[in-house]
Amino acid sequence: MDPRYTELARQLIRYSVELKRGESVLLDLQDCPDAMAIALIRETRAVKGIAFINQGSSRISREMAYGATEEYLDVQAGLMMAQMKKMDAYIAIRGSFNISENTDVPAKQQQLIMGKMRPVMNYRVNQTRWCVLRWPTPSMAQQATMSTEAFEDFYFRVCLLDYKALKPAMGALKKVMDKAEHVHIKGPDTDLEFSIKGLGSKVCGGHRNIPDGEVFTAPVKNSVNGVLKYNTPTIYRGVAFDDVALEFKDGKIVKATSNNTKELNKILDSDPGARYIGEFALGFNREIKEPMRDILFDEKIAGSFHFTPGQAYEGEADNGNRSQVHWDMVCIQRKDYGGGEIYFDGKLIRKNGQFIPKSLHRLNY
Repeated sequence: MDPRYTELARQLIRYSVELKRGESVLLDLQDCPDAMAIALIRETRAVKGIAFINQGSSRISREMAYGATEEYLDVQAGLMMAQMKKMDAYIAIRGSFNISENTDVPAKQQQLIMGKMRPVMNYRVNQTRWCVLRWPTPSMAQQATMSTEAFEDFYFRVCLLDYKALKPAMGALKKVMDKAEHVHIKGPDTDLEFSIKGLGSKVCGGHRNIPDGEVFTAPVKNSVNGVLKYNTPTIYRGVAFDDVALEFKDGKIVKATSNNTKELNKILDSDPGARYIGEFALGFNREIKEPMRDILFDEKIAGSFHFTPGQAYEGEADNGNRSQVHWDMVCIQRKDYGGGEIYFDGKLIRKNGQFIPKSLHRLNY
């Protein structure tokens, strides 16, 4: 077995979800090697926990999604909820040999599925200790324009970052965000203002996602005004988008354009909450520099922020927005991507992707 599998399993079980004796963990694996599944099972047993496993593939998931009926989804959601309620922790690993596997699943079908499965996801997010990550495949290496071997080395370097060592600086950023009321973001084709007063913030240091490296909050729902041009390519429901630009008035996205404006607006019209923002976060994983159309990596890019149409995290920096959509769109503010500035209550907090306050310097790339 690749020793990095064992090291990653140990980090996931002992650090990310902090599994204890007698606790149950659901291992939800798709297109993931058996050896990694075995490493997770062994590590679970090493801490005297109980492992349960769901295994599948992206092609089978696509086939099930394509023909899923409302009756089937009601039963499936019920089964998944019953299983989830027995779990103390949840780890999902998603590989994919084709990032566009679900492209031909009709949008209405995807909306139906997401609507039925949203209660299960909400329970998992709010009631279990969970961690979600990708698995390196040739498809992902191709997205990143890297060889398979080089991408695997990058993947394990990023995922096995010493997140614990960054906790003091992440805690300092949380204090800054918790105290802030007004946020002003400037950059190329971007001039955006909103309030985060009273919503608090959440540190993400390897417990929820791997790779990780962000602190998030949410804007007061109706406070967002201005324009935002994202400079990072993104993919949602299997469809690729570039050059997404949004215009806001009193919190609502009133204009949205991209290389595929029609499909973009179709997603934003999924439900009323999809045109409001559910999350604002600052990303700072120094090992991740370039986008690869994989949101778990891209939202952590050094010197970036993401501003997310759709669902807020219930119970954590929750502005009350509800939607079946949660789309982390990313803007990189490093000099090589055009630069930019973020102000909290008129004070410059980050310039060209680098934090200004001394207490936050550990988070700089």
